[in-house]
Amino acid sequence: MERISNIADDFSQAEEWDIAQQISMTREERQAAAKALKERFFGKDCPDVRDQYKK
Repeated sequence: MERISNIADDFSQAEEWDIAQQISMTREERQAAAKALKERFFGKDCPDVRDQYKK
């Protein structure tokens, strides 16, 4: 994943750029980004909480 930065003059300009970036991503890129953030936040050995309700 390539890191891209943008310097905005105000909040609305930054928000527009963020939305445009998300729209331009493919489904696979969005899923890969979500997976990377999930692994960074929860770690790789995080138990699935849905297993508690299956019992």
